[in-house]
Amino acid sequence: MALDNNKFEIENEDKSVSNQASQADGHVKTTLVFHPDWELTNSERYIYMFQHQQLPLLKPNQVSIDGIKLLNFNEGYVVVAFLRNTLDKPIRFEAINLVLLDGEGQVVAKRNFELETLGEIPARTCIPWRFLFEEGDKLGEVNPDKEWKIEFELIQSREDKPHELDLAPSWEAQLDPSQKEHLKKIVDDLPKLEPNQVNIMGFQAEYSNEGQLGVTVMIRNGSKNPLQLEQIPLAIVDAAGDIIAKGGFKLNDFKVKANATRPWTFVFPKELLKKENPDMSSWKVIMPTQEQ
Repeated sequence: MALDNNKFEIENEDKSVSNQASQADGHVKTTLVFHPDWELTNSERYIYMFQHQQLPLLKPNQVSIDGIKLLNFNEGYVVVAFLRNTLDKPIRFEAINLVLLDGEGQVVAKRNFELETLGEIPARTCIPWRFLFEEGDKLGEVNPDKEWKIEFELIQSREDKPHELDLAPSWEAQLDPSQKEHLKKIVDDLPKLEPNQVNIMGFQAEYSNEGQLGVTVMIRNGSKNPLQLEQIPLAIVDAAGDIIAKGGFKLNDFKVKANATRPWTFVFPKELLKKENPDMSSWKVIMPTQEQ
């Protein structure tokens, strides 16, 4: 997977169902939104709209940062940048590490930014935000009138921190040590994630006596930041390629640790089941498009 520092891709396990948004060539045109706390004149809104229109389109399932203005401020720098989300679901960052680069690609400032105030970035949208690099964050100088760039700071190596199993508190309490060790071995044997890759893999599916379908999945976070999910659409595809269950699930305070995999079980009630006697000799979980 090609990866640039100013954007990263979040992949489904089934790449064929990547959410195709508004462009026939497979790229996504985001919608510009503004944070409710920002007070803007009509002129300022027009400028942001124009700058947004000039941005290159992104592929589906990416998060991108694009700097649009750099100002000197109190011996540091203020950067105004667009955060773009081409996933088919909202995302929320607790914090991100950003670097400011000069025209030659040298890092001139770096900082970890808490983003609780920003809140949620809706699906397929672009939102402008300000980032303050203080004097203590500076590693060099950059001229705002010349070329510069802001990027996500990516992990160069994760050899010192292996990918780990992240059990929710309820799972920690219910599983015995042998079950936990079994899950840990499964996580250790899964294919290695690329930096900042996130995917969902089906693990176990079974029907209850009441006819509900319980599906346990592995939610895998390959980034160095925790992943928070508030809701997620899921569909189950059987061996015949038919969607046999589909639904949206709300999650309460659900976070996956950085560089970790969390197992979770989703239960589809009978009314969300779409096929009698499905072929479960093989199956997969996908995040369906709106058309599916």
